[in-house]
Amino acid sequence: MRALGLASTGLLVTGLTAAMPTAQAAEEPTGPTTYDSGRYVVLLREAPAASYAGDDSRYPATRPTEGGAFRADSQASTQYRRHLEREQDRLAREVGTEVLSSFTVASNGFVAELSADEALDLATDRRVLLVAKDVKREMDTWETPDSLGLTGRRGAWKESGNRKKAGAGTVVGILDSGYWPESPSFAGKQLTSAPQTKWDITMSGDGSTRMEKADGGVFNGACETGEGMPDPICNTKVVGARYYSEAFEEDIATTDTEKAETEFLSARDGDGHGTHTASTAAGALVKDVSVEGRDFGKLSGMAPGAALAIYKVCWEDTDPDSGGCYTSASLDAIDDAVADGVDSINYSISGATDTVVDAVEVAFEGAAEAGVFIAASAGNSGPDASTVAHNSPWLTTVASTTHVNFENTLVLGDGQKFAGASIAGTKIPRTPLVDAKDVALESADPAEAELCAADTLDPALAEGLIVVCKRGVYARVDKSAEVARAGGVASVLVNPSENSLDADFHVIPTIHVDEVAGEAVYAYLESAGDDAAARFALGNRTDKTTPLPQVSGFSSRGPAVANESDILKPDIAAPGSSVLAAVAPPTNSDRDYDLYSGTSMAAPHIAGLAAFMQGLHPDWTPQEIQSAMMTTAKPTRDSEGAKSTDALAQGAGIVNPKKFLDPGWFISSSAQEWRGFLTGQGLDTGVPALAPTELNLPSIAQGQVAGSASFTRTLQSSMTGTWNVRVDMPGFTAEAPATLVAGRVGDIEELPVTFTRTDAPLGEFAFGKIVLSGPTKLRIPVALRPVSVKAPLSAEGTGTEGSTDVAITPAQDGELEVVAKGLAKAMTLDSAVEGGQQVLSECIEVPEGVDHARFDLDAVDDTADLDLFVYAAESCDPSTIYALAGQSATGSADERVDLTDPAPGAYYYEIDGYAAGEAGSPIEFVMDTFLVTPEGEGDLTVSPNPVVTTANEETTFEVSWTGLEAGTRYLGLLEYAGALAPTVLEVDTTE
Repeated sequence: MRALGLASTGLLVTGLTAAMPTAQAAEEPTGPTTYDSGRYVVLLREAPAASYAGDDSRYPATRPTEGGAFRADSQASTQYRRHLEREQDRLAREVGTEVLSSFTVASNGFVAELSADEALDLATDRRVLLVAKDVKREMDTWETPDSLGLTGRRGAWKESGNRKKAGAGTVVGILDSGYWPESPSFAGKQLTSAPQTKWDITMSGDGSTRMEKADGGVFNGACETGEGMPDPICNTKVVGARYYSEAFEEDIATTDTEKAETEFLSARDGDGHGTHTASTAAGALVKDVSVEGRDFGKLSGMAPGAALAIYKVCWEDTDPDSGGCYTSASLDAIDDAVADGVDSINYSISGATDTVVDAVEVAFEGAAEAGVFIAASAGNSGPDASTVAHNSPWLTTVASTTHVNFENTLVLGDGQKFAGASIAGTKIPRTPLVDAKDVALESADPAEAELCAADTLDPALAEGLIVVCKRGVYARVDKSAEVARAGGVASVLVNPSENSLDADFHVIPTIHVDEVAGEAVYAYLESAGDDAAARFALGNRTDKTTPLPQVSGFSSRGPAVANESDILKPDIAAPGSSVLAAVAPPTNSDRDYDLYSGTSMAAPHIAGLAAFMQGLHPDWTPQEIQSAMMTTAKPTRDSEGAKSTDALAQGAGIVNPKKFLDPGWFISSSAQEWRGFLTGQGLDTGVPALAPTELNLPSIAQGQVAGSASFTRTLQSSMTGTWNVRVDMPGFTAEAPATLVAGRVGDIEELPVTFTRTDAPLGEFAFGKIVLSGPTKLRIPVALRPVSVKAPLSAEGTGTEGSTDVAITPAQDGELEVVAKGLAKAMTLDSAVEGGQQVLSECIEVPEGVDHARFDLDAVDDTADLDLFVYAAESCDPSTIYALAGQSATGSADERVDLTDPAPGAYYYEIDGYAAGEAGSPIEFVMDTFLVTPEGEGDLTVSPNPVVTTANEETTFEVSWTGLEAGTRYLGLLEYAGALAPTVLEVDTTE
């Protein structure tokens, strides 16, 4: 095991050309601490049981065979999981800690309290995949079956049996805030040791449950007791209820917060979010639903015949800024859900947007390998670009759409009419209209009053008026409640910028209008002064119908930055605005059902529909289900009612149950591809790296297309027939086969497609589709971003003066300006590190104006193994905390970290002597650090410049230099207008 301390090099680099002396070992670390102490999740490289292929001769394979189900309780799985637990305990003991919680099914790892040194030591251990703080994440907060075509004589439910049986024989796992067991949506027969229903559902005296499933497998769960649930109360609808409170209880025990009054240390829902998502996915059929005097009729989830398994991972405390959904709780729940035998998982919880190297995402990869379908919410940070979360290919990321127009009309005193979201059933006659800030208490902050914050409005001024409140900061219904407290008779809620319109149950009649109407309302208030007035008319009384469905304003958009925009995310869309479902009454104004909005509400539609499909096609894999959903989805609508082409907002479009049961073809990625993808994302899985564009997904995306781009999709038929192939890609021409033919079910055919840019704007995504028309109709969404030139990532040259040719393929005819930056001389360190030790540089100041930083490590002995880590620090203070900015920890001797446009500030690099080679220890190395700025040495020149270009034809230019110092190395950049990445030029003068 490596020493816990870091040896200081005694280096201080403050300029671009500073020399680095030889590193000197020290007894105690003098550099900064990489991590702070706390609770961590540690994932190990050894495969979990759901993914283990039998690589160790001592243990047979435990991952499911093709078409088979994972069995966590098999002898092989039990034996292998015990082995993983022993290895976890051994590793924890080596660093002086203990395992608090262990994962062995979907992921291989543990939770532990770690000091800063212990966390660093584990993070740089080759047995460890990643070390991550046990963070808290937030939840992504009329009858949607009608809008999706599930109901009616020709609806998907009727054609496949009936509504009550949809999803029968499957189990949907809900990772959320629990459930409200008394809700009619979770009604079922009491469980006993005698089999209940066709699926032989039983419960033993200790609360363990058992259910035979449609796929021939068995669900073995638990109905845990706890606060508010003293007895096991599972039934034939809810066959499992577990909770994971350890991290939450530790949090409130070590902070000033307390458990919220409405929270329960059990699977009982103290929030309502989990109840809503669970009932949306697989709630039972409930008749005569009425809320606040409004009748909604029948209500059910997407798979009312499916069973539910509840896994409570989200918690509420007394601090509105804390609580949340803990990583360790999610990992525990994923492990249990897979081991229990769920078929589908819903995860309406936020995730990382900039990486898939995330503990929960990796655990879901194991769950997908075990045959579990995963739906995850895209996030609620729209309409901004590149805000989408859950960018992994093995799960289905869901955007939110509108699905019904709960509308009333705001009529201003001058006759202007604006339809807005409103569920109010009472007209408001002509009434004085005021801006909230104009009826504020004298003691109130005008900005707070404008938001209708609590206790900011003056009853003496607001009584009897319609008050205009600006959206933001505070809950929407709290704003109307403040107007009501002050005596207002109605309120108008205004979006200050583009966002969703939400029909909430307000205490007084309220209309929610968009930012365009809002500007008009404020302009009218200013012009009319004291004479301003308005009335509320029921329904949409304007001359414009609001199109359905539209992607919700809050729904997070792509392109996904986690994989350089080479995977299309979100994958698909489903209803998420104003969705009616069951809630927990204590935190929802004593309502049993309520309207919620968020991608949290969209994801369970997909999880439930997956269960519906699994009940009918238990042999379909999760990726075949994803493919069937995506290729048969329908486009959403834009604000004018036209079919939307924005794949970065809607993915493949809104799910279409009337078509997805007979897709014709499947486009499925595999576990081998996922591991290769993870390797390419920085996790060494033992599988060669695979580019995101090479994943066999039912969508196509590429963040940088210079001239042309080629893709191949492999399809497997689910029926026989001939399909015509048509490619519709504005701004591009396309080459593809004219037809695809399936002579037998199960035939495998390749679909190669090459796109060549014509006039698509550079630097902007273009959207299109590949359409297969035959016995069925399928759409494969395409998103491509053309750039001006396809240039090499690197070029090399030698000598104190010289030149080299650089070949590029431009995207258009004309002239292309090449901007040369640098050359930057290497800051070189010749030194050595003992095997099992680390060497840390002193502070490296990166000034303003650095376009590129490279940290290049070369071991003298190529049989040795060094690792390189680069950290961005808060400052050069030796006690500062610093974060990982880049790493290269392969099994080779040489490592490199590149940082493009590094933020100015303090940086450190660490060299780890992982293993000595044939030359033994110490391990000698050469470390070169480059900081490239626009001006450098060597009179770097491009000729000709600009370069004359012909579209899609390779051409070359010459880059030359002179007057460099012998015996060192230099680095420069060649940048191209309209390109997203430069060419890095390396010049070696040591030869």
